[in-house]
Amino acid sequence: MSISSLPKALRVLAKAKQVFVQSRSPYPPSLRNGRVHQWFKWLAPGLLVKRWLLISASGVMLASLGLAIWTGMTPIFFLMQSLRNFLSWLAAVVPNYISGPIVIATGFLLILWGQTRSLNSITSVLMPEGNEELIDRLLNHRRLNRGPKIATVGGGTGLSHLIRGLKEYSANITAIVTVADDGGSSGRLRREIGVLPPGDIRNCLAALADEEKLLTELFQYRFRAGDGLVGHSFGNLFLTAMTDIAGDLEQAIAASSKVLAVRGDVLPATLSDVYLWAELADGRRIEGESNITKARGKIVKIGCTPANPPALPRAVEAILEADYIVIGPGSLYTSVIPNLLVPEIAEAIANSQAPRIYVCNIMTQPGETDGYSVADHIRAIDRACGRPLFDAVVVQGKVPSAKALIRYSQENSYPVELDREAVTNLGRRVVIANVMDEDANTGLIRHNSQRLAGMLLRWYSRAQNI
Repeated sequence: MSISSLPKALRVLAKAKQVFVQSRSPYPPSLRNGRVHQWFKWLAPGLLVKRWLLISASGVMLASLGLAIWTGMTPIFFLMQSLRNFLSWLAAVVPNYISGPIVIATGFLLILWGQTRSLNSITSVLMPEGNEELIDRLLNHRRLNRGPKIATVGGGTGLSHLIRGLKEYSANITAIVTVADDGGSSGRLRREIGVLPPGDIRNCLAALADEEKLLTELFQYRFRAGDGLVGHSFGNLFLTAMTDIAGDLEQAIAASSKVLAVRGDVLPATLSDVYLWAELADGRRIEGESNITKARGKIVKIGCTPANPPALPRAVEAILEADYIVIGPGSLYTSVIPNLLVPEIAEAIANSQAPRIYVCNIMTQPGETDGYSVADHIRAIDRACGRPLFDAVVVQGKVPSAKALIRYSQENSYPVELDREAVTNLGRRVVIANVMDEDANTGLIRHNSQRLAGMLLRWYSRAQNI
């Protein structure tokens, strides 16, 4: 993407936002875009605008009254006399049943004209793209800030897909991310500079940013030339630089969130330099997150070095204050469970009274979950944490197409089987939903961000009423 195309991208993104806001409006399309409808929106309660306008008007009246008292009321007296004489003349020339409505209508038109020009001036400063009404932005802001506090736990692309959908329902999202990655660009930065791996955090920041599409392209951009730059993503280098400037990863994420206008919080599960290890059924012990999947063995135990790392206090606080906790989706042993190897994180989830749900993967992952059913995923999490952490599990209902099944079978990956009776015996409710997104060209399968988020919020609403 060239620099000259950035303004065009911003305008397209703003237009897409406007379409989204309008699609959620309860009014018919014929009124939705009307100026009258926009004005009626200002009557919505809770905007914290009308009360301040009323207070301002009261202040003008009091200031005028004070001036009249200070000057002996002479200006007010002459003004009232002049107004009375004018009205008497007007009533004599034009009947009051005609002149009255005309004056009222003129007054209202002047008010509307003045307020419209004032709001347009404010909008041109706050939103120079000019493709969205200020009232729509305020209403959307109010709706999102009233959304439930949602704590999500995971990593990889699965977590960023989830929060990309959830941010349309709430601004109170906290993404708790693993820092056990040691492969790719993140692994190189970890080894060469000594920073915690920024890859999964980068994905979540881009997903929660207001200008998501543009920032995703920028943060995911990988250098193809340059000594030492080849293979690195811009987002990883940006977070690494911010860590050096701010002092630690937590402060770097906070500073980056302000720069990127992130809607919610992204927090590492721990600030410890954690490395994963796994014991396989054949007796091998594999060190390093990137090597576990490559080993292609059956995992019987997983842990981390150092053992029992301390949790980031803000992450624990976010879980305890959450109205809703979502675990996954993501690679079971290398994205989801690493967060739960932090004892305080697992304990906070276990002690929470909020509804807790696990989003199971759609397909098995070679080298991690070969042959796993839904119950096997649940048992692995329970075994790693030593206790049950969630109440329900989301399972994809519709089977992928034959093209996708053939594509994945070549990699020894198959749909995760639902063994409902075993899941029920584990004390979990099964939530079946069609939340799959299949690429028609490549057959690639992912969770659909919007459908998954919508389903999770509907389940949360029902859970609240039980």
